[in-house]
Amino acid sequence: MNNIIEADSVPPHLTVKNLTVDEDSAGQRLDNFLMRHLKGVPKTHIYRIIRTGEVRINKARAEAQTRLETGDIVRLPPVRVATKNENAPVAPSKEFPILLEDDCLLAINKPSGIAVHGGSGINFGVIEQLRQSRSAVQVLELVHRLDRETSGVLLIAKKRSCLRHVQDQFRGRETGKTYLAMVRGLWPSNKKVIDLHLHKYVVSNGTDEGERRVKVVSADDPNGQRAITLVKILRLVGEYSVLEVTIKTGRTHQIRVHLANQGHPILGDDKYGDFEVNKKLHAQGLQRMFLHAWKLQLTHPQTGLHLNLQAPLPEALQQFIHHVQPTSPPI
Repeated sequence: MNNIIEADSVPPHLTVKNLTVDEDSAGQRLDNFLMRHLKGVPKTHIYRIIRTGEVRINKARAEAQTRLETGDIVRLPPVRVATKNENAPVAPSKEFPILLEDDCLLAINKPSGIAVHGGSGINFGVIEQLRQSRSAVQVLELVHRLDRETSGVLLIAKKRSCLRHVQDQFRGRETGKTYLAMVRGLWPSNKKVIDLHLHKYVVSNGTDEGERRVKVVSADDPNGQRAITLVKILRLVGEYSVLEVTIKTGRTHQIRVHLANQGHPILGDDKYGDFEVNKKLHAQGLQRMFLHAWKLQLTHPQTGLHLNLQAPLPEALQQFIHHVQPTSPPI
């Protein structure tokens, strides 16, 4: 259920608008920029006008994840008037385990099963709940994203200048993002680098936005994006492998698709995993995907100090390891 109800038509007084991106908005994703400027418009409608090319940056089509730069001209088409749905659920005020906080950044340990933001049939996520609980804070913006079922380090900016600086580090591959993943089978010790291009597409799921999927494509595919994943065996647990996975690029579902492509899907992955194995594991107590954002290294935008954030492996995943191999020490 959306928080707004669309009217049947666009009022005639609405016209195309062209907005110039200022320094405060530089570095922001296009979809987030539109959500700020098109308040009261459903997220599904925002993604639709991006996808159909009605929204343009400097007269060119763009994608939802396109980063804006100072001086960019964003074309906003006429959009439907919306009224609030008084019966729609409001994001509850909620805090999450804090790994670091100052006047610039907030790092939390995101639980599995909670989206980072609302959209695609989800009324609210982590960021909306944090904004409710910290209503006095003027800026709370996601620096990056995690899949709904992925737990671990999630970074949020409390100043737009900090958001830009950290996102510049992400784009410049100056950060370190390391995950823990448990996969089917025994990972070959000589397989340390996965360098495969990925193509993102949408599968219809009955909503305007659709469901994002990703597949491996050839290096010469015009729709492919290069993705690099480094893999290290952390531990063998029975017939499974616990991997330390570092991503050098931040593509959608990168780890999940890369590992599955190598014949070692992540346990509990409901999109790219082994569904028969997942059924068996669910009965054994694994109720989620075994993917955890374990460590994040970056330079603090204000102090210049090196930050090494780490989120402990959730107890449910520790217990599953113990179930498979009782002698295995905690990670």
